[in-house]
Amino acid sequence: MPKSITHDIEVKVSPFFEESNSSPINQAFIFRYHVNIENNSNDAVQLLSRHWYIFDSNGSYKEVKGEGVIGQQPIIRSGMSHEYESYSKLTTDIGMMWGTYLMRRVKDKKLFEVKIPEFQLIVPARLN
Repeated sequence: MPKSITHDIEVKVSPFFEESNSSPINQAFIFRYHVNIENNSNDAVQLLSRHWYIFDSNGSYKEVKGEGVIGQQPIIRSGMSHEYESYSKLTTDIGMMWGTYLMRRVKDKKLFEVKIPEFQLIVPARLN
């Protein structure tokens, strides 16, 4: 499971291929990913926005920016975590993603970025 730690905030990502919603003949490969954000710092933080880099194996690339995650801007207290699931649609059966979250420390409003680790999006049959 890919993970990264920035400013005592640990981000872990578990991707998986969603075969039932994919259509290889139409070049539509749906990958879901589960994210766990654990606050190991001494301060509460709020996740304000996300910035994703998404690559297909055919060389196409896109960036996704937006407020919060799945419509939320959660406050994560010290020692607590926030989990969510989302998805990405690729046109090929192999790709990768990574990115950053913009966070704000609650007590003094200081902004900082937290790295989202790079993770691979691969249809399981490609691994055989």
